[in-house]
Amino acid sequence: MATNPNYGDITPEIEALTALCQRNSGIDLEDYARYDVKRGLRDVNGKGVLAGLTEISDIVARKLVDGQERPCDGKLYYRGIDVQDIVDNVLAEQRFGFEEVAYLLMIGRLPSHAALEEFRDQLAYYRSLPNNFVRDVILKAPSGDIMNSMMCSVLNLAAYDERADDISLPNVMRQCMQMLSVFPMLAVYGCQAYHYKSGSSLFIHAPRPEHSTAETILSLLRADSAYSYWEAHVLDICLILHAEHGGGNNSTFTTHVVTSSGTDTYSCMAAALASLKGPRHGGANIKVIRMFEDMKEQVKDWKDEDEIKAYLQALLDKRAFDKSGLIYGMGHAIYSLSDPRASILHGMVEKLAREKGRTEEYELYSMVERLGPQVISGERKMYKGVSANVDFYSGFVYHMLDLPLELYTPLFAMARIAGWSAHRLEELINMGKIIRPAYQYVGEHHPYRRLEDR
Repeated sequence: MATNPNYGDITPEIEALTALCQRNSGIDLEDYARYDVKRGLRDVNGKGVLAGLTEISDIVARKLVDGQERPCDGKLYYRGIDVQDIVDNVLAEQRFGFEEVAYLLMIGRLPSHAALEEFRDQLAYYRSLPNNFVRDVILKAPSGDIMNSMMCSVLNLAAYDERADDISLPNVMRQCMQMLSVFPMLAVYGCQAYHYKSGSSLFIHAPRPEHSTAETILSLLRADSAYSYWEAHVLDICLILHAEHGGGNNSTFTTHVVTSSGTDTYSCMAAALASLKGPRHGGANIKVIRMFEDMKEQVKDWKDEDEIKAYLQALLDKRAFDKSGLIYGMGHAIYSLSDPRASILHGMVEKLAREKGRTEEYELYSMVERLGPQVISGERKMYKGVSANVDFYSGFVYHMLDLPLELYTPLFAMARIAGWSAHRLEELINMGKIIRPAYQYVGEHHPYRRLEDR
């Protein structure tokens, strides 16, 4: 065998080992029912198994009617406050709200004007990277997967922190504030490095202390640092809507699990990033964009409902796009009648589409949002309703903002770091035993056979 392997090579030996692994590791699906295992920590109706308590956010998708649970329009609360009310006030007052939401999630109450200004000043203070970090870490080995680049950067930042392993609350609060501040820089600079490696010009803008997080992202990303107020405002709303979503989502649960082990903040956030990176979690809006690109090629008349329905049916029948049998952006593990985040984005997308001259595409999205649930419910037995989720419109927003596709999931991380930080602090404050769920062994016991006897 070669002494200097190519890290992308899958050798015949690896193929053979994989086949052995598959043959020896398959579990009888009936065993899950036999031992009453909640696969994916969900019951047969898709409801999550209760694994912890939190005061950070609440998701409401059902209500009691005559003593029975019924689906209702979804609601999302941050520290008991309806996200819809937060967004409405931010829009009415024409200001940026993500920093206020981060304060609310992490500290537990809405800030006063003075407290909010101090919080913003702290974020501006921490919005810098160690000397030569961009050159020595981010530019050293650029990756087209910006989430991997961010994980690498986060773990490397630990080497510059003399108190990296200190999990006292003030130190963790400081580290979380720093993460909240520098995530946009890690993501955007990682993206710039990748495009520079591919032959594009390299420009690294310094952040401006007076900018909000949304403004920072756009000014760092664009060659001329220019953006309209409405562009930054829409991005700010996206950050608000992605900032938190209960303790049970995969990356936030990961944050609780890893924090319960007593590990450091950098390792914890790298683990959360790794979880969010998965296409079943943070990468779904990319799938939505690619699905619509395919749809626009296959459907001749974007206003023909029958033609749109036929394409959606082909998706379900595994005859179109990636042949997964999914209509991406439709359905959610918790929401049934409506995802409040999608509902909020819907109206904002319409205004942005008019500004960008893309109303025809917006009308196509709206039609799919209306027809998708009809096609799905007509094809499949549903234990709950189905509606558009936040990924359905967020990808379209990023597309209209001319953001690179590889930044879509990192944008999710730039927002969710606020929720992860809040949950890490909550776990540390209320820390009990290390989180350790049980697994039932269903294999057989065998005697050990000496090497020469095998």
